[in-house]
Amino acid sequence: MYAIIATGGKQYKVAEGDIIRVEKLGVEAGETVTFDQVLFVSDEEVKVGNPTVAGATVTATAIKDGKAKKVIVYRYKPKTGYHKKNGHRQSYTEVKIEKINA
Repeated sequence: MYAIIATGGKQYKVAEGDIIRVEKLGVEAGETVTFDQVLFVSDEEVKVGNPTVAGATVTATAIKDGKAKKVIVYRYKPKTGYHKKNGHRQSYTEVKIEKINA
């Protein structure tokens, strides 16, 4: 059984027991998170939402917060002496999928 959920502007294919990294949710480690934007559920039968599946939720537990590896952004214009170097580290929350309620 798996589901496709939407959170943080992205879509994730999840199954029970999966550990995924989503955009930062602002919850403490060990707290329970419920995702109610379930777009698709597949078990004995397939349920496709329009845009979401009615009454379906995915329950997860927050494991930890963190920051991804640094991404270097380098801007350069030739012949003008212009260059600028920036770095960015995206915040994330790591969650473990506990139950898919369809």
